[in-house]
Order: sequence, then C-alpha cells, then structure tokens
Amino acid sequence: MTEDDVNAPDAPDDQAAGTGGGLREHDVRTELLDLLAEVGAVTATEAASRLGYSSGLCSFHLRQLARHGYIEEAPRSGGRARPWRLKEHTPVADRGTGEPFGDLARGLEDESWQRWLSQRDEAPADWRHDEAFSAVAYLTPEEMSRVADGIRRSLEPYKDREHRPLARPDGARPVALITRLFPLLPHTGDDQGRAEST
Repeated sequence: MTEDDVNAPDAPDDQAAGTGGGLREHDVRTELLDLLAEVGAVTATEAASRLGYSSGLCSFHLRQLARHGYIEEAPRSGGRARPWRLKEHTPVADRGTGEPFGDLARGLEDESWQRWLSQRDEAPADWRHDEAFSAVAYLTPEEMSRVADGIRRSLEPYKDREHRPLARPDGARPVALITRLFPLLPHTGDDQGRAEST
C-alpha cells in the first residue's frame, strides 16, 4: 500500500463492521497489532517511528482496526496525542460466526512464531528457550470449556501488566501465550476405530 491509499476509498472487503464485510489481513495492520501486543498502547506517530511507515498511513490503518472492533482508544495523558490499544478480547464462544479477527490473529501468531524460530539465537541467553507443547485429552464439551477457563484464570495475575508498565518486574518481556482447544475430527473416509487409534 502506498501513501495514496490513505485517501482512497475502502476496498469492497474493507466494509464497516456489521454490514457483513470483513477486514482483510494486511501487512501494515498485522504489524500494528503485533506492536500493540508488544507495547500496550501507541499513537500513529509512535507506530510510524517504530515500524518505518508514515504517520498518515499508520493513522489510517489504526482507524480501520478500530472501526472493525480490534482496537480502541487508550486513555490520554493530556495533549492531542491519540493513543490506541488492543480491545479486550471476548471469549471465542461469544463471537459470531465468520469473525474475521480469528484468521487475522492466527496469522499474527504464526508469523510471530516463525520470527521467533528464525531469530531465537539473537535473543539474550536467558530467553533462548520456549515452552511450546501440545497434548491430546479426551474431554466433553463442558470439560473443554472448563480447561480453557482454568487457563484464563491462571493468567489473571499478569493481566494488568499489559497496560501498566510499572507493574512489570525487572526482566519481564512480552510473551505470546497461545491456546487452541478444538475437537479432533476423523479424516474423511476413516472409520471410528481408525480415528481413535491415531
């Protein structure tokens, strides 16, 4: 996207929320979401300085993300600066079908993971490991929801650190916490016995 696109009308798939349109994935928007996840809140000028784009372009995409409900204005500390922050995520069960943030978030997660894998050796020695793991458990739908709620509760003590930098202990860094609980479906053509044995 060029500077000219800032003043151009939205593309057909950049329709307003609630009209049935979604917000397509875009490099600048993905980088802005990544930045907001890392630092908590930024203005268009701060984002432009960190990402290497113009403030006008960052302002345009921040407004698009806000218009579609992904981010919101953060409290101002005075002056005309307009900081933005990630909007508090609602549980997946509360989102309507076709929620575009799911695909955008998964793309952002995957991109961040690949960047970690390729740049891990450049991290400080204490940070050159991760705690990635996966497991399969046989659960009922209610148990799956309880497991997810337990994970959310375990993160509550750290939640305020995103917007309160002074609450972060020395050495704290942003860490991606990605949890996906979903039922494993049998492969097409597999019978029940074969699906359970895999």
